[in-house]
Amino acid sequence: MASLLVVLCTYVITFMAASNTCVVEAGMQFKVGGSFGWHVPAPDNIEFYIKWAETNRFQVGDALVFEYQNDSVLSVEKSDYMNCDASNPITAFDNGKSTFNLDRPGDFYFISGTDDHCNNGQKLVVDVMHPHPILKSPPPISLPPQGFPPMTPPPSDDVSSELSSSASMLLSTIFMSSLFTFVTVMLLA
Repeated sequence: MASLLVVLCTYVITFMAASNTCVVEAGMQFKVGGSFGWHVPAPDNIEFYIKWAETNRFQVGDALVFEYQNDSVLSVEKSDYMNCDASNPITAFDNGKSTFNLDRPGDFYFISGTDDHCNNGQKLVVDVMHPHPILKSPPPISLPPQGFPPMTPPPSDDVSSELSSSASMLLSTIFMSSLFTFVTVMLLA
């Protein structure tokens, strides 16, 4: 009975410690075109993919999922995107369901490899956001005009909140380790 209690306490404490200190964020997967998928848009809606891309925010680590039939997806340079030129793709997919990982910030250009599909609006440009730095450097301090006392900059809320967060994670880890040790000693005694 005591060994079962030790195992149970170990699992509970490990779970609580992990949930307090380990935050893992996975990239999002975006189905290109939503429920419409990767197809030639209607003649009165050739800007469909432009509008779709504008309604989403893409970040490094996200992925685009293209679903299609009797078609293909080509990753191309900007000039090939503008001219619907499928002759020199960076990458080409034609398996019906293709995943493209967004591995850097900046623009990615896609067109259909099927004749005239690109000219009829089946093309996509995705702007992947630059990652935000964790710590921001404070703004430069300008010197006051002569004859005025120097001003001290206000404390940065970003730094103090990050220090507070780090300190609370450290304290919760120490507390959980101490609790684990105490429970183990009490059960073994």
